[in-house]
Amino acid sequence: MRPFKRRVISGIAAGIYTILAGASPLKAQTDWARGGVCYEIFVRSFFDSDGDGVGDLPGLTRKLDYVKGLGANCIWLMPIAQSPSYHGYDVTNYYEVNRDYGTTADFKRFMTEAHRRGIRVLVDLVLNHSSSEHPYFQSALMDPRSPYRDWYLWSPVQKQNKNWGAPVWHRNPYRDEYYYGLFWSGMPDLNLANPQVKAEAQKVARYWLKDMRVDGFRLDAVAHFIEAGDTVMNASGNNPWLRDYEAAIKRIAPSSFTVGEVSYDTPDVILKYYPDQLDSYFTFQIANLLIDAVRAGSAARLIPALAYSQKTFPPGRWSPFLRNHDQTRTMTEFKGDFTRAKIAASLLLTLPGFPFVYYGEEIGMTGDKPDPRLRTPMHWKKARAAGFTTGVAWEPLQADSMTANVEAQDTDTSSLLNLYRRLIHLRASNPALGTGDFVPLATANDAVAAYLRRKGNRNVVVVANLGTARASGIALGSDKSVLPAGTYTARALFGGSGSTTLRVNDTGAMSGWIAVPALDPLTVHIIEISKRD
Repeated sequence: MRPFKRRVISGIAAGIYTILAGASPLKAQTDWARGGVCYEIFVRSFFDSDGDGVGDLPGLTRKLDYVKGLGANCIWLMPIAQSPSYHGYDVTNYYEVNRDYGTTADFKRFMTEAHRRGIRVLVDLVLNHSSSEHPYFQSALMDPRSPYRDWYLWSPVQKQNKNWGAPVWHRNPYRDEYYYGLFWSGMPDLNLANPQVKAEAQKVARYWLKDMRVDGFRLDAVAHFIEAGDTVMNASGNNPWLRDYEAAIKRIAPSSFTVGEVSYDTPDVILKYYPDQLDSYFTFQIANLLIDAVRAGSAARLIPALAYSQKTFPPGRWSPFLRNHDQTRTMTEFKGDFTRAKIAASLLLTLPGFPFVYYGEEIGMTGDKPDPRLRTPMHWKKARAAGFTTGVAWEPLQADSMTANVEAQDTDTSSLLNLYRRLIHLRASNPALGTGDFVPLATANDAVAAYLRRKGNRNVVVVANLGTARASGIALGSDKSVLPAGTYTARALFGGSGSTTLRVNDTGAMSGWIAVPALDPLTVHIIEISKRD
């Protein structure tokens, strides 16, 4: 989505990085995202290498070791094509790197360095609309005989749309007619049903996949690609269009990955975008339920929703997250409570699917609307402009930049940053956490969330007390056929464990197991259970 839309331990982390840095370069495989974590970056706000106050590609390249140390094996870059706006969601040239960020050579150098570290790169692909300043639109706007006239949508009258709260038809300043722009007059919708536009969209994908060597795309606003009368979201025409586009992408780059934005819809709606369209879709509903559960201290709504998503979506092909560039940051949602932020992160990073982490979430950056305040410069150290730039930052930093920064948390064993590092690396090294099934466990206490992640003979139990009161004697239970019958040994991976054995009855059900005798308020325990021979 875009603006204008209405609607762990330094030593340990360094040691892990030293081991991983010597790993072999990227391997070509179709499922590289499984078990990984993707890190969303706004280049303008990440690191400024030349002191002009704007983050850039050379600066991002210099910070790749930070991303590697965090454990992310993927970066999603918000729009980097040429655009007249700060955010980039109105493109004027799909084949040119934003001049604020650097050159094509800078981008290729970044890609080389990312791949050398085993990091894949997704770029934001904005196909629903172009900028009103795009030369093709300017040609169509001024000349009815323009070859690009049918690349956009026109009407002799200003029609109203009963399903959208804002005007979607905007007056042509040169003649008595109107053009269609769902989100804003500065973002005229492309006519994706036009075969020429479809072919151009495939050409754009080929350029970025082949010439620029990216590993895939985050596709913006896919729910709005094709309109049908007053239906501007999830029209049936979206699905065949995306199916053809995904097939074209896979012909160009079989190991590429695509993730789509179908904002705020339920799993049943998102399911229409499977099985043969994009690889994955963001789960906005789960993001909101995660935040709400931790804030309210209750898993009553979260666990059933997670179980339903696990049942509904193809394995591994959904993408949970906490917050993104359009939403109030997690730390602001929790009013500065780092403990709750840790709980939310712990839940996110132990869920199935391919999770995404928005830059700065791992250090507890704050931010609220308007949109530029959600996308403020990264806090690197206790210094002027938080080490982001030697000049004047394009957007003022947040007030907590001197405390919520990488330098302050890097050597603190109990910091939020080191929690993220530890859990992302744990997820990558443990098949059950990375790609295992999600099985809800009964707790008889809404404040306690518990679930099993299982993959082959690897099994991990996650138990979290979301409440502010100590919870003692919480017995875990499950349905039948969850695990093979027998005796299991428990080993703490995170947070400790008070029980050494688990007995699964002949029906394959877990019953009455007290994994941890007492759960302190706002704590998470991750326990691996292994069947005895």
